Amino acid sequence: MSAATISDNKKKMGRPATGVGTMIGVRLQPNQLAALDRWIAGQPDKPSRPEAVRRILAGAIKYE
Repeated sequence: MSAATISDNKKKMGRPATGVGTMIGVRLQPNQLAALDRWIAGQPDKPSRPEAVRRILAGAIKYE
């Protein structure tokens, strides 16, 4: 019989990481969220809320 091996590669708890940026949390008031949703509805590809915020931010400020 061979000896059993114990692996120390334990999985992390929770949802796996999906991105490589710094995550920020933002709370929006109902009127702000409604305005964001109206902006999204006017876009041809209907981006997600996070993508919509990224696009609006890209149009508002210059960054590299």
